[in-house]
Order: sequence, then C-alpha cells, then structure tokens
Amino acid sequence: MLQLFSVKNTINFLRHAAPISLMSMILVIASLGSLATKGINWGLDFTGGTVVELEFSTPVDLNAFRGEMITDETEGALVQNFGSSRSVLVRLPVREDIKSDIQTASVMVAATTLDKNVIQKRVEFVGPQVGKELAEQGGLAVLVALICILIYVSFRFEWRLAAGSVAALAHDVIVTLGVFSILQLEFDLTVLAGLLTVVGYSLNDTIVVYDRIRENFLKIRKGTPEEVVNISITQTMSRTVITTGTTLITVIALFLKGGTMIHGFATALLLGIFVGTYSSIYVASYLAIKLGINREHMMPVEIEKEGADQTPMTH
Repeated sequence: MLQLFSVKNTINFLRHAAPISLMSMILVIASLGSLATKGINWGLDFTGGTVVELEFSTPVDLNAFRGEMITDETEGALVQNFGSSRSVLVRLPVREDIKSDIQTASVMVAATTLDKNVIQKRVEFVGPQVGKELAEQGGLAVLVALICILIYVSFRFEWRLAAGSVAALAHDVIVTLGVFSILQLEFDLTVLAGLLTVVGYSLNDTIVVYDRIRENFLKIRKGTPEEVVNISITQTMSRTVITTGTTLITVIALFLKGGTMIHGFATALLLGIFVGTYSSIYVASYLAIKLGINREHMMPVEIEKEGADQTPMTH
C-alpha cells in the first residue's frame, strides 16, 4: 500500500467514540424527523413541470419579481435565487390547460419588466408521468443496491462486522438525505446518482478498515479489541488520507466550477465523503466492538474430517 506518511505510534481513535457516536445518533434522529415533517424538495425530474433559469444584469428583488408574475399562466410558481443574487430559478407546476411554452413566455414578460437585459439561460420541461416513473425507478435503484450490499457483507464478514457496515451505510444515506431535507436543497436525478456513489464510497472505506481489523485479530494475540481496532485504523490512515484527499480535490472543483447542472451531485458527494469517512470508524468499527467482537470470532472454522473421531487401527 502506498504510504504518504508513516505513523509510528498508534492513534487512539476510539477515545472519542462515545460522544461522536452520540452525535451521529442525534444527526440520524434529526434527519428522520426532517424527512417525516418537511420531506424532500423534489426536483423537476421527479415532480414534472417547467424550470426557467434567468440571469439578471443586476441583483433582483424576488418579491418584486413575484409581484410581476401574478398571472394565470404563472400561478403556483416557485421563485428563488440560484447561486447568486442575479441568478433566479422559476419552477412552474404542470398545467393541463396551459402549455409549457406559454408559461415560459409569461415568465419572460415579467422578468423583462424588471430588467430589459435579462437572459434566459435554460428551460426544461418534464411531464408528470415521466417524473413519477423516475421517482419509482430511482427509489428501486437505491433499494436494490442496499440489498445487494447487505448480501455481500453477510458472506464476506463475521456477522458483528457485517452489522457494523450495514449500520454505517444506513447512517450515511439517512444523514445525507436529512441535510437535503433540512436545507430544502433540490433533489434531482444528479443527486440520486451522487447518493448511489456515496453508498459505494462509504462501503469501500469500511471494507478496507475491516480487512485490516480481521488480519490484526489473527496476528496480534495479546490486545483488547479496542487496541486492535485502533492499530488497524492507524495502519490504514495513509490510504484514507490519499483517497479522501484526491477525491475531495475533484469534488470541490465540481462544486465550485461545475455549473448548475451538477451542483446537486457535487453537494451530495461532499456530504457523503465527510460522513462516510468518519462513520467507518465511529459507527461501523465502534458498533462491532459494542457487539462483542474478539479474536475468537475471527478464527477460521475447523472442518472435522470424516472418521477423525475413530480410534486409529493398529497392525
């Protein structure tokens, strides 16, 4: 394994495991509460409708803009800033009696009234039936991914480690969704792709740590489970720093310069990288210790050969 730096002394990562795990529980409860009450701000991909992105030449007063859009065509429109005070996003619900082109034209009339130099950057339309199908297929994709991962870790690891990895995975998904719910960030197909990427990233990080924990339980005969886990995490820290660091450089670049189309994707990845990295230690590994993992559980099962219990024959 590539070593960016060498740590001679074992770092006691689990010293702060209890308070950090408590913080994780609070985050999960807050996320579930927000998802139950506020829900998710579904994007156009899932709800259907028309999105119009406008770029004004000067900062725009949203209340004044909403006042100009009091027309039948723009009824129910959601107006919000998008990235800056000059960029505005208008979301229009699907109307059976009014075409999308007419709704867009009405928005442009209102915008031109405030600023003659306003630029229409993009217009997107998704039908309600398409949006419903995308929501169903997206939820099914996440569910299938989690079930396949559950089957994989059940075969790969002892059940205490498998339970820890599944708990960490659920923690990462719930907290990431919770942040999107609390802040009411738009959840579209790119965010769903980011969420699936977070699932894979988090699982990979946990498996690397678990493999080293399993090896060290067999090599280190004297040592408590906490000591073995601390040694294992310290040994994999160089790899974690390299992987997380290089990934963060790319994701931050996408977040800052990637444009509006992949802003949600980059946001989901940023959240997932931070949450997934610490959950490998303070959710997955700590839960395995609390479930009583020890060296005996890592020992390979001895298969008794047929006839081994018979008295050997003498000639």
